[in-house]
Amino acid sequence: MKWFEIGLVVLTFASGIIWLLDRLFFAKARRERAGLLDDGRDPVVVDYAKAFFPILAVVLVLRSFVAEPFRIPSSSMMPTLLVGDFILVNKFAYGLRLPINNRKVVGIGLPERGDVVVFRPPAYPDQDWIKRVVGLPGDHIAYRDNVLYVNGEASAYQTIGQYVGKGRGEEMTGATLLSENLGGDGRHEVLEIESPLFASHGAGEWTVPEGEYFVMGDNRDRSDDSRFWGTLPESQLRGKAFLVWMNFDGAAGGVDFGRIGTRL
Repeated sequence: MKWFEIGLVVLTFASGIIWLLDRLFFAKARRERAGLLDDGRDPVVVDYAKAFFPILAVVLVLRSFVAEPFRIPSSSMMPTLLVGDFILVNKFAYGLRLPINNRKVVGIGLPERGDVVVFRPPAYPDQDWIKRVVGLPGDHIAYRDNVLYVNGEASAYQTIGQYVGKGRGEEMTGATLLSENLGGDGRHEVLEIESPLFASHGAGEWTVPEGEYFVMGDNRDRSDDSRFWGTLPESQLRGKAFLVWMNFDGAAGGVDFGRIGTRL
């Protein structure tokens, strides 16, 4: 995704500069020569620049500052997000950031507990990952015996039943499906594998530093998250996921129309 972003920025600025230079220095002389030495037509490169610059500029602005599409490649956020989901991410929820270097230029808001966020993990700065925020700056987080504790309070769980997966998520069939409450009225579903092998998976205690967040996947035993690589710096945030706009999983038969429009 980062290379696509770099390519989009380079093409946008290159086409814009070509168009601007032609307008300032070459277009007038070309019009004056029309009918004498040539037909006055724009060179091919200028013609392409004029055609593509407005489109590239609109795509760059929308993708960088409004909403960006992402595809879910793994099962770490099941059952909230399925393999093959295509999601939209609000790029201004946590402030306006420059493309490529992700530097915040305008502060707007901060993540709240329970938000599903897209970010670039410190160990893999060229990749985009997605998890749920469970710990805010200053929070004390503990995870033991498949129970999440926030500032000493255990999250409230309700067992829904056994999960039935499909397509590339079929491996999670038989896992326990639960509803989790991180506080307030917000509830979301999580998956757990009832096995002694996973009883201490990811167990530990952490204090979240200022300016950082503790993130976890909803598929608790299939997620590489803050339990294993530490807290997430605010500077690595890319945006807040808010909508599934399509799902395509060839192993499940193709497009799942029932997923379209699912809000997160």
